[in-house]
Amino acid sequence: MTSHSDAIVDQFTRQADSFANAPAITDERALDLLVRSAGTTPGDVVLDVACGPGLVVCAFAAQASHATGIDLTPAMLERAQALQERMGLTNVSWRVGDGRAMPFPDREFDIVCCRFAFHHFPEPNGVLTEMVRACKPGGRIVVADVVASEDPAVATRLNAMDSLRDPSHVRFMPESELRALFHAEGLPEPAAQHYRLEGDLDALLGRSFPNPGDDTTIRQLFEDSLTDDGMGMDVRRDGELIRYGYPSAILVAPVPVTLARPRSFTA
Repeated sequence: MTSHSDAIVDQFTRQADSFANAPAITDERALDLLVRSAGTTPGDVVLDVACGPGLVVCAFAAQASHATGIDLTPAMLERAQALQERMGLTNVSWRVGDGRAMPFPDREFDIVCCRFAFHHFPEPNGVLTEMVRACKPGGRIVVADVVASEDPAVATRLNAMDSLRDPSHVRFMPESELRALFHAEGLPEPAAQHYRLEGDLDALLGRSFPNPGDDTTIRQLFEDSLTDDGMGMDVRRDGELIRYGYPSAILVAPVPVTLARPRSFTA
């Protein structure tokens, strides 16, 4: 693995339990919105890239024919398998692997999804290329992620904070840049759904593993944002808590029949 892949595995091995149980991540309304936005039908075969603790995979599996999750971090897949067992799902499979070079044949899936992971990819365009390769013509590509402000200064502050909070973070992109990735891949203009990933600062830091001392800087960035929303997160006080809402988007686009481009894969 590359050094950045090592950083992802390190962070999410440590975060595995807390991330898998975070209310914003387990929110059933957000999961339902994702599944509905993808246009899921009972016959669909689904792939979730960077699947983490399997919440998205299991949500799709409850509505589709079969769902597969792939992730770099074995500890996350252990949580995913435990969730599958608790839900009594049998139409699910798991693979350890990298979204940049997935071990699946061309045109294997009706829906290829990735939720809250594009900001961890040094080359998100390469992951999107692989997602398209694995998707059937007429299938749907679904990318859900936090979106940074179109204001560069606000986006810079947001990314600075999250890089301190999680050293495996690369960059939240503005929605216009995410859409440009779809266009560069030859996909049509994606449909979008928007919502906020709500939480409070104490809980966020409680499930994060910043370097020593960086938690103080993170708190100051949130304090500063109380007056000017300088990170674009709707930061506000609620009694003793500081609350926030990461702005998030679900982008969905069909794969045109004329776009199908077979590529090699590693079995």
